[in-house]
Amino acid sequence: MSLRPVFLALLAVAASLPAAPRLGMNLGGPSDWNTELPFVDVFRLSRTWISQRQGEKWGKGPALVLDERGWVTRLEPDCWAETPLCTISDGHYPAGQYTVLYEGQGTFEFWGSATIAEQAPGRLLIDVAPAKGPIWLRLRQTDPADYIRNIRVVMPGFAETYEREPFHPVFLERWRGMACLRFMDFMHTNHSKIVTWDDRPILADATWTVKGIPLEVMADLANRLDADAWFCMPHLADDDYVRRFAQQAKELLEPERKIYLEWSNETWNSIFAQSRYAGEKGRELGFSEKSWEAAWRYTAYRSVQVFRIWEEVFGGTGRLVRVLPTQAANSHVSEQILAFQDAYKQADALAVAPYVSFNVPQEGNDQRPGAEQVAAWTVEQVLDHMEKVALPQSAQWLRKQKEVADKYGLRLVAYEGGQHATALGAANQNQTLVQLLMDANAHPRMGRLYELHFADWEAVGGDLFCHFSSVGAWSRHGSWGLLRHYDEDPAQSPKFVAVMAWARKLGQPVPWPPAK
Repeated sequence: MSLRPVFLALLAVAASLPAAPRLGMNLGGPSDWNTELPFVDVFRLSRTWISQRQGEKWGKGPALVLDERGWVTRLEPDCWAETPLCTISDGHYPAGQYTVLYEGQGTFEFWGSATIAEQAPGRLLIDVAPAKGPIWLRLRQTDPADYIRNIRVVMPGFAETYEREPFHPVFLERWRGMACLRFMDFMHTNHSKIVTWDDRPILADATWTVKGIPLEVMADLANRLDADAWFCMPHLADDDYVRRFAQQAKELLEPERKIYLEWSNETWNSIFAQSRYAGEKGRELGFSEKSWEAAWRYTAYRSVQVFRIWEEVFGGTGRLVRVLPTQAANSHVSEQILAFQDAYKQADALAVAPYVSFNVPQEGNDQRPGAEQVAAWTVEQVLDHMEKVALPQSAQWLRKQKEVADKYGLRLVAYEGGQHATALGAANQNQTLVQLLMDANAHPRMGRLYELHFADWEAVGGDLFCHFSSVGAWSRHGSWGLLRHYDEDPAQSPKFVAVMAWARKLGQPVPWPPAK
């Protein structure tokens, strides 16, 4: 007699125990256009160096000679290198006098919003007027024997504290009380090229916009905020990388911090390189001749390998939440991943992204309105559709996914979630439509939609819910940020207010609304 039915029944009983819904947050990724401004040293999010040559078209200078950390070691005659910082529209970054610190010998220029006020070896003061656009730092000369490196561009008021207090206090205060920080975008997980431990980002890198934020910084942030950490292992990473990452995480994270562990991100989603990789590897191993099925099954296979490495490092699973991800709208995918080689036995949670989805294509049909049709709607009509069509659809997905999670004895968690009103493909060139979707995101009814969304999550017995995302400018690619800029008044964002109210209701010590 097989014991598998009995085992599944016991797991189902365990899964039926009351869940503990909590709010987590996906943080915006490192880039020069990041509007969250997490670091007081804005050079950390500078763009990679742009090579220029006198008389040539912009950006068409010769290939730059860089050291292993990304610093320019030499410049050819009549050439220079430059990089933009804070490419943030409408002046939404701090004005005032920034302190520029560096090592080495060479010559700087600043343009755009910045002018040099004082200059001495290793130190400059620059006056910044954000209304004039981004800061442009230009490296005119550098001594190959002692080249310019370790550049820091520190916001006003933080020159004496930036080393021990690297995070902007507004950023820290805003996300105080989060149950978990998902570092997917912090780690540049999508399309990652990291393979070995030597490929990893480190503190000394010229910029963190290439490989992502170093583990040291992520662990420091989680510790400061008393939040659990959600790490996404790069899809190309070898076992040695996984093991060393686990070892360093164990060393750096406070012992009370739990770790949500996921292999890559959305490996079911063919728009990402990791999905195509999983499909190729799955076919090589004979898991399926169909790329999509091979990707699902390879996700299970590689996830379990990663879990086992972490378990060895941590001496068990007590601090780990081993996550198997799936497509929220398709519970069949969940079954395929969980059941393959009994992967569910090595996992703790099934992760979904239960968005309230209103994806508008260029061309519509009887079941799905297209760009021109929706562009003629009012904001109220958009919100009616999201509340009456998209929200019930999301709730249905949740019920089906919870049934699967219960069947295999796993918790149901949300790796992402929130509104998903987007213009797809060519539809995002329709400026009227894009603006309409932005207006819907800013409307008071969006807060009510979030309240209903969270109520659905609680009703099915969902556990951790990581909203996507924290702060980010709205654009034709979506209105993902709860806030658009670091200096936005939170009271003016209905969805931010609703999200924080839910966290407060759950007992999380969030800072909103502020104490009177």
